Amino acid sequence: MSEHKTTLTWERGDAGFGYKEYPREHDWKFPESGISVPASAAPQYLGSAECVDPEEAYTASLASCHMLTFLAIASMGGFVVDRYEDEAVGYLEKGENGKPWLARVVMHPKITFSGEKQPDAEQLEQLHHKAHQECFLANSVKTDVTWEE
Repeated sequence: MSEHKTTLTWERGDAGFGYKEYPREHDWKFPESGISVPASAAPQYLGSAECVDPEEAYTASLASCHMLTFLAIASMGGFVVDRYEDEAVGYLEKGENGKPWLARVVMHPKITFSGEKQPDAEQLEQLHHKAHQECFLANSVKTDVTWEE
């Protein structure tokens, strides 16, 4: 169907290579757009708070995919969306095997519709449910992805 490429670059530089010494900062480059994103481990794992960490990116990717799918379904259903804002939260938890994993992502979308056709609460829930079913990334992960107001 399609390929999606990323180039990841990390260099140690002059730092030592002890666990607490080596830098966690690296770059994600996206060749199709030419965009480069500064990335790092999360601060609690000796990373930089000034960079995007993988857990944040994972959470943002799931929320973004859900939103884009929601917009497509709403559009095809005759709704007009003017604004979509989401403060998604990813929860890193210990799994049954004792290893940490991003067990769940909870989205908190706030959506503004315009036009004569406005979804009621049940229709809005159906739009989110359908978006979740059709989202490429939600179909690719075992993380529990939910939404709430």
